[in-house]
Amino acid sequence: MIIYNVTINVDKSIHDEWLDWMNKEHIPQMIQTGKFTQALMTKVLVEEEMGGTTYSVQYGCPSKEHLQAYYDQDAERLRGESKRFEGGFVAFRTELEVISEHQTR
Repeated sequence: MIIYNVTINVDKSIHDEWLDWMNKEHIPQMIQTGKFTQALMTKVLVEEEMGGTTYSVQYGCPSKEHLQAYYDQDAERLRGESKRFEGGFVAFRTELEVISEHQTR
């Protein structure tokens, strides 16, 4: 499994509207592409010097090929929908490969 991680620092001036948009529109649209099987949104509990609130959204992806298909077919369009928040957030993306997974029973 591949995890496509997007870490976003959001300014308080757009925070509530952005968070609502992420949960009601953007994350569901990402899942609807068919390239991802799940999404986990977490709040980073370390305060940043720059201020704002930081989130990590981890999208589970079956393979590197699925992720590449997202980049080729969907990324530009879906990233473009965040333009209304431009200047109010900073994002960076990381690709992770799951090596092992352990859970309690």
